[in-house]
Amino acid sequence: MEGIDLNDLDRRMQGALGVLKTEFAGLRTGRASASMMDPITVQAYGQSMSINQVATVSVPEPRMVAVQVWDKGMVSAVEKAIRESNLGLNPVVDGQLLRLPIPELNQERRQELIKVAHKYAEQAKVAIRHVRRDGMDMAKKAEKDGVISQDDLHAASDEVQKLTDSKIAEVDSMLAKKEQEISQV
Repeated sequence: MEGIDLNDLDRRMQGALGVLKTEFAGLRTGRASASMMDPITVQAYGQSMSINQVATVSVPEPRMVAVQVWDKGMVSAVEKAIRESNLGLNPVVDGQLLRLPIPELNQERRQELIKVAHKYAEQAKVAIRHVRRDGMDMAKKAEKDGVISQDDLHAASDEVQKLTDSKIAEVDSMLAKKEQEISQV
């Protein structure tokens, strides 16, 4: 389609799905996993850094995550980031080592995790809709500049909308799967 690059729009929408996948990986269901620390960012050295840029994350036992902070001055920033992460973890600080016992999931905690999953899914949908808006704007501009006809504009709009609908459906399906995983006892 002239005027808009559907492959570029698809790639950008795929990016939103990739982010969602990463965020869902961080929502764990009662089992410890190093990837649950991935979405956490720490204010370090005047900028936002992911936790694995300031510490080593390991899983010494099934219900425990250990975070070994490299710089002694960063321990409180890492602890604060973990406490504020909505993962419901309370770090136990032991020098530069933070131990994170993973609580058993009770019904209330499962509901909290499902709410967080819904929030992540909504953010992904918003990102996808932003890409759709960019695509529609490109098509309208191409039509205004005389690059494509009005019929082509309608066809392009339909294509962009189809792409958007399929990505939104993918988000919904990922969310449903994650909800089921969280709800399993």
